[in-house]
Amino acid sequence: MEKDPNKGYIALLGWSLGAVEAAEKFDRRYVVVAPTWAEEYCTEHNIPYVPWNFERLNDRSIEIAETLRDMGIDAAIPLFEETVEWAGAINSVLMGNPRLHGQAVLFRDKALMKRRAQLGGIRVGIFEEAHEQSDVLRFFKRVNQTLLKLDGDPEDPIHLKAFDKAGCLGHRVIRSSEEIDTIPDSEYPLLMESHLDGWEFAVEAWVWNGKIQFLNISEYVTLGYSVFVPATPELEKYRAQITQQIELLIKTFDIQFGQIHPEYFVTSDGTMYFGEVAYRPPGFKAFELIERAYGFSAYQATMLVFDPHTTEEEINAFFPTEVVDAKGHAGCFGVYPRRRVVSQLDIPEETENHAYFDFHELTAPLEATVTKRTAFGTHWGLIFFFGEDPHTLRDLLKHQEDLDFYV
Repeated sequence: MEKDPNKGYIALLGWSLGAVEAAEKFDRRYVVVAPTWAEEYCTEHNIPYVPWNFERLNDRSIEIAETLRDMGIDAAIPLFEETVEWAGAINSVLMGNPRLHGQAVLFRDKALMKRRAQLGGIRVGIFEEAHEQSDVLRFFKRVNQTLLKLDGDPEDPIHLKAFDKAGCLGHRVIRSSEEIDTIPDSEYPLLMESHLDGWEFAVEAWVWNGKIQFLNISEYVTLGYSVFVPATPELEKYRAQITQQIELLIKTFDIQFGQIHPEYFVTSDGTMYFGEVAYRPPGFKAFELIERAYGFSAYQATMLVFDPHTTEEEINAFFPTEVVDAKGHAGCFGVYPRRRVVSQLDIPEETENHAYFDFHELTAPLEATVTKRTAFGTHWGLIFFFGEDPHTLRDLLKHQEDLDFYV
């Protein structure tokens, strides 16, 4: 697409084909900042590219900010959790606002994030940092003591999460003190949280000028397995409350622009608890699901709200109205092999022949033995569905858990 020199010049941090394709079709000039292994592909396909190793945290980090500034870049957009802090550091230089880096650190460090949320009056569960096994045991016992558990009562679980990884990575649920012994020393330090009972859901919100421009509610069917958008009417009825919570989050974290992906719990009495917030596109191809449901590119939306040259007219023309403008409901299911040994991919006929089946991204198994999942694990690929009725879609996604895709 023809690029407009009067609009912002943006840097995409990290390698995402979906983001590159969206940038190609958008009117903003762009450059991809990615590790050297992306160079060959970028050269072959004429994709503007600057090499950078995001694992190289050292005194020379200012180099990439100065390189981009000298190129005339206006904003850096993080595409992955690992590039959020880099984007904050780069944007603090590009935009002359040192606070942006500190803000990015809050989004990366889950313990700092929860403290900031508490200071802003946002409800969170009990949490602490653990540096060794004894910290976890003490926290587990203290949480259950607080809940007035008697001998013989089932113990309340606690959650362990990596400080600075995305979503489900490194997430463990501890249900007994014996399980604490299985945590390798390499996973410390980590964050411990009390268990929140309630309906967990995610939000994708685009913020411009300190205000929400579009707010999507993603409904989890089973966390780590399946999600769909827009949500069922049962979850959408909380939209006004959810919007209030996101506005409080924007105020607490002083967010002026960008795209955020917070997760919340709503209890049976309608109380909202904050889980965490990410300053990047969500996992599980949620951007692709939003595009399938609404027809606009979520990646382009992110470029729009990050660009300091964006106008109010552009914003108003770009975003549809939540829920009512959706053409249907889009969902995806992450496949985990249910057998210990597999030899081939075999998609069940009932899945492929269902009216809501869209397409899949599953590949033949590379190895016969399925690695035992620790924590939440990584799915082997996604299956996509699209249809009119959210309840049919929800039940269909749940049913996939009972099927074998690798035999």
